[in-house]
Amino acid sequence: MPHRLLHRLAVTLLLIAVSALWTSARAQFSPKSGATDSSVVTTPYVRAELVAHAPQGVAPGQPLWLGLSITHQPEWHTYWKNPGDSGLPTELTWALPPGLDAGDIAWPLPRKIPIGNLANYGYEGTVLLPVPITVASTFAPGPLAREATIKLHASWLVCRKECIPEEGDFTLQLPIKSTTALHGAAFDAAARAHPQPVLANTAGIVPDSQAHIANGDSLQVSVQGLPVALRGKTLDLFPETAEVIDNAAQWKQAWNGSVWTAQIPLSAQRSASPSLMPVVLAEQSPAHATGPDTRTGYRAELKVLGAWPQVASVASVSPALEAALKANAAQASGAATSTAGSGASSLTLTAALLGALLGGLILNLMPCVFPVLAIKVVGFTQHAQDRRAHRISGIAYTAGVVLSFIALGALMLGLRAAGEAVGWGFQLQSPAVVASLAALFTLIALNLAGVFEFGHFLPSSVASLQARHPVADSFLTGVLAVAVASPCTAPFMGASLGLTATLPAPQALAVFAALGIGLALPYLAASFVPAVARALPRPGAWMDSLRKLMAFPMLATVVWLVWVLGQQSGIDGAGALLILLVGLALVVWSLSLAGRARRWMAGVSLTTMALLMWSFGPHVTTQAAAPLTQTGGVAAGSDWQPWSPGAAEQLAATGRPVFVDFTAAWCVTCQYNKKTTLSNADVLADLKSKNVALLRADWTRRDPAITAALAALGRSGVPVYVFYAPGRPPVVLTEVLGVDEVRATIAQL
Repeated sequence: MPHRLLHRLAVTLLLIAVSALWTSARAQFSPKSGATDSSVVTTPYVRAELVAHAPQGVAPGQPLWLGLSITHQPEWHTYWKNPGDSGLPTELTWALPPGLDAGDIAWPLPRKIPIGNLANYGYEGTVLLPVPITVASTFAPGPLAREATIKLHASWLVCRKECIPEEGDFTLQLPIKSTTALHGAAFDAAARAHPQPVLANTAGIVPDSQAHIANGDSLQVSVQGLPVALRGKTLDLFPETAEVIDNAAQWKQAWNGSVWTAQIPLSAQRSASPSLMPVVLAEQSPAHATGPDTRTGYRAELKVLGAWPQVASVASVSPALEAALKANAAQASGAATSTAGSGASSLTLTAALLGALLGGLILNLMPCVFPVLAIKVVGFTQHAQDRRAHRISGIAYTAGVVLSFIALGALMLGLRAAGEAVGWGFQLQSPAVVASLAALFTLIALNLAGVFEFGHFLPSSVASLQARHPVADSFLTGVLAVAVASPCTAPFMGASLGLTATLPAPQALAVFAALGIGLALPYLAASFVPAVARALPRPGAWMDSLRKLMAFPMLATVVWLVWVLGQQSGIDGAGALLILLVGLALVVWSLSLAGRARRWMAGVSLTTMALLMWSFGPHVTTQAAAPLTQTGGVAAGSDWQPWSPGAAEQLAATGRPVFVDFTAAWCVTCQYNKKTTLSNADVLADLKSKNVALLRADWTRRDPAITAALAALGRSGVPVYVFYAPGRPPVVLTEVLGVDEVRATIAQL
């Protein structure tokens, strides 16, 4: 049939999409894109720049400062040296010429950033993190050297409601002899923002800072010697030691003449009992303050008097949690023995291969595979009486499926080896791939519906390829099946794919091959069983109706892909894709015309398509300014909250059970579970009765934090459903959720 030539077009589009994914994987997906040999790194959330201040040049005894200037997008922030209840401080790793030594970051005064019932300490707007550089007397760049090469690797966590770990590599050519004072004002402002030590003032008041343990659950703080300008004002206190006080708690403070006092609750998960506790004090910043921070901070060291109350150390909990995650991952993968050295035990590998084979079989029942199976049904009906053609087609289809799974697995493993945090279904995190698949399925639907035939506008030598190479048609159908099946995760697949991260490359690729064999096995078996062919009705007019009917699953797939792209590129991206698909339909229809009408309409349609691509193409592949993960895929007013790293563990540590839904818009299984089991009234009632916190981790776009969390659970794709209960290891449920399974797990919480 003429529509078979679409398979060749399918491969072309898929190769273009994979090529775009490969070349942009480190640029589009990685936050460190554009960082090579540059002093500036720009991500969707921050602009980071390596800057220097050398007012007297680079010479021994002369001041030299380097620093990382971070400009945040509105409502986004990075963290102070003590991030508070969550987050991570920015880290700087220097590569300096001999004779230059970097000190510690001279942290500017932070702001208190409330996040729900937590509180963080960090920076919004623009902040400069300055670092003093000591120039040794032995510094000798050489008589002809004019510049010193400064290199920096920086990592930071940028957060709003969700958190994105980012990093960048910076290079700066620093003039040695001449003055470098371009950023002098910024460094001067950073110096003023650095907390000053509390000193004896002009009235002779000697600093005295101490804290008493009060009632075993709070610190009674007393600080004497603060500047007169602060007296009578409400102050913020920023502890440099993490996990000691309750950062978000309301606490009392008062002034008794020149002495400032406060009673601050201790953290329920306190992990330190310092005898000397440095803190920074400053005038309280207004809530949601914007603009430059003009406050002055003062650093005091509290002498802690009294015995700290005994608490369980958080530091002792973390390894236990890590061990529980590893044990759960091993159990989920069916491993009887743990991996050792460079390979896995034979039992573990056997379990992974069996799980992949069963998962591939079940994958045939997933809705994402149905459109391609529709094409195979049409092929079956065409050769219902030709047993030899059936068998050749089955073998070729199987080869296409298996080799495509191996190629996709190799690409994923290669990206991981290159440092990218990717998992199963990663290709649909790229808007370019989603748009290419939408265009492909639109062409298939139009061809099946009879809107156009390739034979009308292709040379006869090309159009006749289908007759001479039917094996290639079946092979390419297998390639197409893998392209649309890859976003799905069937039962037994998750643990097997997760194990590939720990296996040597040959064994990991064997798991992907087993997955392909499972997917192709039903069609391969049917092609060798004569009873299947005999059960089909004889060819007739009904075949044309069936072919046109099969266009509708293709169109339904296009609707789904447009919706997925809308989650990635916003409503403008989805609208732009729809316009381009209309233009594509106009082009193929015009090329199917005959005579003068074809010449005129083809010219008009191709010109129109070129203008549409120029106008709307960038909107399709450009990520939306407000990323989906800012809301974590959570609808306003729902009981679900966005997931963030460590949130489930923190809630479970307070005694509250947690249920985490790792999902993605392009995951059809995820959407099915969301509309069925996760919307079931009995399930929701059980969750509410047990006071289960509901967190949703949306992986529609690449999120390294979610990828890492999935890997810790022994998974590499979605859906993944996890229950966290206090004092117990996490419980991972099956990929296709059942009401009874979820309710039984809730009952055991």
